[in-house]
Formats: sequence, C-alpha cells, structure tokens
Amino acid sequence: MWKSPSSSSSSYPLNISFFIIHLFLLLLIINQHVVVVIVSSQPLYTNSRWIVNSKGQRVKLTCVNWVSHMDVMLAEGLNHQPIDAISKSIINMGFNCVRLTWPLYLFTNDSLSSVSVRQSFKNLGLFSSILGLQANNPSIVDLSVLDAYKAVVASLAKNNVMIILDNHISKPGWCCSRFDGNGFFGDEYFDPYLWIQGLTKVATTFKATTNVVGMSLRNELRGPLQNVDDWYRYMQKGAEAVHAANSDVLIILSGLSFDKDLSFLKQRPVNLTFSGKLVFEIHRYSFTDGDTWSADNANQACGEVLNDMVSRGAFVLEQGYPLFVSEFGVDQRGTNVNDNMYFNCFLGLAAELDFDWALWTLVGSYYLRDGIVGLNEYYGILDWNWSDIRNSSFLQRISVIRTPFQGPGYAETRPHKVIFHPMTGLCVQRTSLLQPLELGPCSDAEAWSYAPAKALIVLGTYFCLQADNKLGQPAKLSMICSDDSAKWDIISDSKMHLSSKLQDATSVCLDVDPNNVIVTQTCKCLNTNDTTCDPGSQWFKIIDSTRTTKITKSFLQIKPIIQFLARNFFGSYI
Repeated sequence: MWKSPSSSSSSYPLNISFFIIHLFLLLLIINQHVVVVIVSSQPLYTNSRWIVNSKGQRVKLTCVNWVSHMDVMLAEGLNHQPIDAISKSIINMGFNCVRLTWPLYLFTNDSLSSVSVRQSFKNLGLFSSILGLQANNPSIVDLSVLDAYKAVVASLAKNNVMIILDNHISKPGWCCSRFDGNGFFGDEYFDPYLWIQGLTKVATTFKATTNVVGMSLRNELRGPLQNVDDWYRYMQKGAEAVHAANSDVLIILSGLSFDKDLSFLKQRPVNLTFSGKLVFEIHRYSFTDGDTWSADNANQACGEVLNDMVSRGAFVLEQGYPLFVSEFGVDQRGTNVNDNMYFNCFLGLAAELDFDWALWTLVGSYYLRDGIVGLNEYYGILDWNWSDIRNSSFLQRISVIRTPFQGPGYAETRPHKVIFHPMTGLCVQRTSLLQPLELGPCSDAEAWSYAPAKALIVLGTYFCLQADNKLGQPAKLSMICSDDSAKWDIISDSKMHLSSKLQDATSVCLDVDPNNVIVTQTCKCLNTNDTTCDPGSQWFKIIDSTRTTKITKSFLQIKPIIQFLARNFFGSYI
C-alpha cells in the first residue's frame, strides 16, 4: 500500500445528499454509455486469460477498494452513510465489484472478533464516530466486529455487487511498510499456518454468499524475509485450502515486492490440484517507481514503467492467466503532476491489455488513520463525508475500461482497431465524411485497420487517415493511402505517439485541439533531456476490439462521397 496526503474536515453530511449523488451518477452513466455488468450466473471461472461466468461469457471485474482492515475493524464510512446507500452508490458509479479488505486477526483471534463495534470505537476514543454510526447504521453498533463485517458483505451481495475478499494484513492497522511485521511468512504478525486457518474460515463463512466471487490470499508481500521458495510453499498451500473450503471462488495470488513482481512465474509455474480458478494480481501507482515521473522525460518514464509492468506482471496474460490490477489510483484533486502523467500512461495500457482491475479507493475519509481522526483520503472517489463524488470527470474518464474490448461472448463483429486517447478517456470518431475527426465516447469509436504499410484505414472502406499539409490543421480522411502523410508510425519510448510526415517531410504527431478535434502538431517531448514537458494530448493507443461500433451512413450516401472526391481531387464542392 501507500500513504497519501492528509487533512481533516469537521462537517457531517445529510443523508438526503445521497439521493442527489445517485441522480447525478445515473445521468453520468447514461451520458457516458457506461454499461455496468451485473452478473447473474456465478460462480466465475477462468478461460485462458479471461474471467468468465458459467455460460462462458467474459465477466470483466471493474472494482473499487473498500477498506475494512484498519484498527476499528469496520468498513470505513459507516458513520457517514447507511451500508445499503454505500452499496448502491458503488453500482451507480459504474463499478460491478468491491475488493473488500480484512485483517487476519478478525477471523483468527476470538478476543478481537467478539468485541462490539461500539466498544471497538470506544477503545480508540472515537466517540463522535459512534454518534454517526448510531444515526446511519444503528443495527450494527452493538454487533460484534465480525458480525458487522458479515453485514457489509450481505449488503453488497443484496445490491448485486460482486465481492473479492482481500486478506490485506494480519494485525489491524494501516498497510504497508517493509518492517511492519505483516509483510511476509514468518514475520512477527504473519504466521503462515494461522494465515491458512484464517483463509479457510473466511472461505467457509461466505460459501453460501454467491456474490463472493473471489479471494485475494494476501496483499503486498514484502520485506526482508521475502523469497521465492516460501512464496510457492505457502501460497500454494493457501490456494489449496481455500479451494477445498469453497471451490466456487476465484483464487487470486499476489506477487513479491509490494505486489509488483511476478517474474519468477516465468521459470516455475504454480502447481495446484485444480484448474479454472487461478488469477494473478499486481499493483501500480505513480510512487511505485520512486521519482521516475518527476526526474525523467515523460515518454521515457512511461516506456520504462510499462516495460516493467509487462515484464514483471502483465506477461501472465500471454501465459494464459487473467491479470487483476487490484490497486491503482491517483490524487482525485487533479493537482498532482506526477499522478496525472502516470495515469495517462497507465490508462493506455489498461485499455490496450483490457485487464481486470480495482481502483484505490472508495474511501472518502477514515475513522482513524496515522493518529488523525477523520483523515481526508484524497485518493478516494467519494468526498470526506461520503456524500458526493470528489472528481466526476475522473469517473467519466475510466468509463472506457469498464466494458470489455474483447473476450469470450464479445465477438460482436470482426476484429478491428480503435484509437484511444488516454488523457480524455475518449476515442477517435467521425460524425460524417465531411466533418473533421474528433474525440467522443469509445462506444461510438470509428473502426480501423492498421495495415503493415502503417496506414490507418476506416474498416470496410478505402479511406485512410492523412495528415494535412499544415501544422495545426485537422487530420483528414483520404483515398490516397500510399503517401507518407498517410503512414503512421508508433514512436517515442512511450509507444503512444502516432507520427506522420507532411509533404515537405516535416514530422508531425496526432494531437487534440481545445474542441476535441483531431489535428497534427509538432511532436512533443521527444527530447529525453526535457523532463518538464507533458505529452499527454499526443498520447494515443491503438486498441484491439471485437465490439460493435457506431454505424454511420456517410459511406452509403452518394452525395457526401461526390463532395468528398470533389474537395480532395478538384479543390471545390459540387
């Protein structure tokens, strides 16, 4: 895990505000063509690199993390909003799944698990939070913390949210550091046999809850004791124990070094007695890579990070296993420059590889963290009082990775490409043959082929993308696809610049103007010595897709074609 900036707030919300947020989110979902995948055919399985349901159709996990492993041992936010209101908001925001964290001792230490919620808060001096709990969730205040955890799971299931139960830590508290005693098998608070006992109890406890679709066996293995041999020894035992207790759930295994390294799997596969259930997970934030995003050129940093993510994690897709990026996130205030550049880069890879994911975090504020009561979580989707969205444009932006681009059950049309723009979360589309190309929802994206000759051709036509003869002009569609101006190279260390040449051999890159029109400009940030420039507007990803795209009539109408030919070949309109 990680640490984010902190501050505190002092106002309590009105529950009526949750009605407003639900209405806003519904309008947002409709406007952005968000499709929330409601799964009705659990359990889930794996089919090569895909997670599928019992009908064999891909189910893409698009989750948000809900913290429930801290000192109070209660899911955060219940002093601000009713459990069911929070559960409903998760679906309304477009997520289909929660990665719900839990501390090992909640299920293995009876003296802890039997403490009432009220007493747990009293022990930490959180009397104002008790008042909030009594107002918003009176039915849980005098439950044991273990029964309260079960109540949260039940609420999520009732609201048709899929649940990944994540063993985040052993001793309740904030995670993670190399020397917190929770990092690896044999650490002070990490007895591997107690851990297996806890996994078994959790798997058994929620066996009848069909919306519990997976268990993540341990978060962010790390520290001086970490080693590959013990990883295999105990992770395989833990996987077998969970499967024996509940054969329906997916088994999700994390890597080493704070869950960024699975590279050891290249030489030695996991050996289990069952199949069709194994998923691997990794984490990535801007701070995962130290000062890379501030010290290096943005293209160079992006290339280094993506290469590392693929070589130490995402390679499992090629090995035939699903990849669950179970933690990523940014400061939702939008003011962290490193986070912003990282996320432009990350979102391109997320769309390209089409992996499953869980955003950090749902949490708007904590009961108690780092000694601060009500600490504000700026990485949280919800605001401090859990009543409003912290950054609505961010939700719009990630809508593109909520629905699959491809996979079993999504072969709706022949394979093609879409051109994705990570900085906006939009894709290149055309409204007509005569209008400039522009950015719009990826559900309306133009379908392209990317030929070996490096021409981007509108699928099923003879029209290709061509750079205009002047900088700053809209890119256009042309039937002259052999010119250099119609050849698009993927350049720079980031592999996200699409570059062509004008008639005078000037190199240009695709860009976006303030009106979201696709133009060509001088390529940004190619000088690796420049560590201050931001190439985000020029970063595009060519994505494989088999999804149905918008059907337009432009190419079927004679008059627009005649006008197009007249403009391109005779310099006038007819």
